[in-house]
Amino acid sequence: MSRTLPALDASALDSALTHPLGGFRRVEVLEQTGSTNADLAAHAANNPTQWPDLSVLIADSQIAGKGRLDRSWEVPAGTAMISSVLLRPTDISAHPGVPAFLPTGYGWLSILAGVALCQAVIAEAEVRATLKWPNDVLADGRKLAGILAQIVVPADDGGTQGHAVVVGVGVNISQEREQLPVERATSLALAGAAVLDRNVLLPTYLNRFARLYQDFVAVGGDALRPLSGGESAHSLASALMTTLGIDVRAELPGGAMVYGTAVRLGNDGGLEIKTDGGAVHFVSAGDVVHLRRIDGAGVGYA
Repeated sequence: MSRTLPALDASALDSALTHPLGGFRRVEVLEQTGSTNADLAAHAANNPTQWPDLSVLIADSQIAGKGRLDRSWEVPAGTAMISSVLLRPTDISAHPGVPAFLPTGYGWLSILAGVALCQAVIAEAEVRATLKWPNDVLADGRKLAGILAQIVVPADDGGTQGHAVVVGVGVNISQEREQLPVERATSLALAGAAVLDRNVLLPTYLNRFARLYQDFVAVGGDALRPLSGGESAHSLASALMTTLGIDVRAELPGGAMVYGTAVRLGNDGGLEIKTDGGAVHFVSAGDVVHLRRIDGAGVGYA
């Protein structure tokens, strides 16, 4: 049986996430939803003025969630930390003195969420969290959380609004081993976390994400430019990315495979893979069905 988590406190979360304590402009907390990403994307498309930049939807239970490539992800009540954030980068970049947001910046928004989540888990839960490209957060080499970003298509904006993006994160919190869907997954409880209370973890993660996002938009979505803390998005992510420097197998649509060493993150958030022959392949998150670490014999794992 999973451990019983404190109930989500909607009032406390709203206070912690909105001005003056937090960076969000709208906070909604639900007991249950089909998918926070799908719900927030629909709200953003159909009611853009009511769902501004840095709106967040939080749920206790998710019964029809989707991961990458439409993989299902259902979450029983009280076992995980589920949130989706709406981002409208061009709302900030339209301000005087802020550079236009680069198209390559969109590929970094989910990575920044991963950076913020790792920082929050390390700071509050005292668990060493790392990134696995393109969209996982690991603890002890096992999947702790998944991240999914999707573009929002406005119902009718006449082409005047820039792209909006929903970034959803699901974190395993209280599950025991037998409750997890795959052997290579874990939870904060299994990792020995000092804190499991989502009312503590959510504000830490979300406010860190909001600050990183605002800093990133302020430099025009350029992953190589320093943020307010002095490091660039590229350096922050690279320092947490355990994928780099290891041998990997990238499985592409149609069954094609790319084998090589994961060398670095590209300026668009993609991954550069260098083969034994010296050729360099660039793959984006949308290109990859699976990315697996491989041993010397080419056998995939992790």
